[in-house]
Amino acid sequence: MGKRERWRDGRATLYVDRGAGTGTAAGYAGPLEGAEPLEGPAEVPVEAPVEVAVEVAASYRARTRGLLGRDGIEGAMLLTPASSVHTFRMRFAIDVAHLDRRLTVIALTTMAPGRLGLPRLRARHVLEAEAGAMAAWGLRVGSPLRVRLTTR
Repeated sequence: MGKRERWRDGRATLYVDRGAGTGTAAGYAGPLEGAEPLEGPAEVPVEAPVEVAVEVAASYRARTRGLLGRDGIEGAMLLTPASSVHTFRMRFAIDVAHLDRRLTVIALTTMAPGRLGLPRLRARHVLEAEAGAMAAWGLRVGSPLRVRLTTR
């Protein structure tokens, strides 16, 4: 998302950098042909980012509806703007990631149905997924996320 783009309801792709903090600062590009091996520790390849299908809920109506009435979700739902969520009338447990304005994870939690989550300071967006999904993606506090909106 660029600074001038507005969030809107619809579909998007979320990119989770599982290898954040590993490898080289510029990332791992693989061995260069004809290059001699360097002395010292070997470079650790950075894993490719995980791509996750996301439903964006930017309007009041879409945020209010959220995941209510569903039996599950493929991928995730991004609520924006939002700083807290609840799971009243939900049928399944969810993972919740609170994101700051730069889409960096500032808090992670798992919520059972019928719970009220407290608002998080600095949270501007909330990412919801089925319980256990975020751990499978390698998401953790401090993980930077990228979102690419699908064009209509």
